Amino acid sequence: MFVKVCGLSTPADVDAAVAAGADAVGFVVYPPSPRHVDPAGLAALVARVPDGVRSVVVVADLPAGEAAAVTADADADVLQLHGRYTAGDFAVAGRHPVTLWRATSLADDPDLTVGLHGEDVLLLDSPVAGSGERWDAEALDPKPDGRWLLAGGLDPGTVGQAVRRVRPWGVDVSSGVESARGVKDHGRIRDFVAAARDAG
Repeated sequence: MFVKVCGLSTPADVDAAVAAGADAVGFVVYPPSPRHVDPAGLAALVARVPDGVRSVVVVADLPAGEAAAVTADADADVLQLHGRYTAGDFAVAGRHPVTLWRATSLADDPDLTVGLHGEDVLLLDSPVAGSGERWDAEALDPKPDGRWLLAGGLDPGTVGQAVRRVRPWGVDVSSGVESARGVKDHGRIRDFVAAARDAG
């Protein structure tokens, strides 16, 4: 079970997620978010991520080429284009030396073919990303094939049941491991990763 912990904004958050055994850690570059990381500070956080753990830059409104450049400049592994980015946007981002992930919600009526736009991983989220809102993943029919992450409304108490019912390739969490909006709870990170792995 692949586990991504997203919305990290401090060195201690990164260290806690890595120590918990996360496979990937995410950094949000989106100023309206309480988890926003300024591009100027992004490289320092990415530098804390050890080999074997993927560093993921998450954007929702940056032009794809600019987002890919920010990701490459920070030496991050992955650019996650979240929302209504087009095939053309992915083509532009793909000119940079970064791996691409596509994040969407069923509210956008997306094609759920993993790799449709050249992405390595597909992430399915609630209609409001980072809100902690749950959505009915069991309604997915058919479910995506291949590498796809379930996100939206997961926390240490719900992730196990969700994994057992939906059987995603992996899971992603942000607000579900927070003590307050934008403030990560390191104990909840540890509990989440353990619960996801136990279920997987």
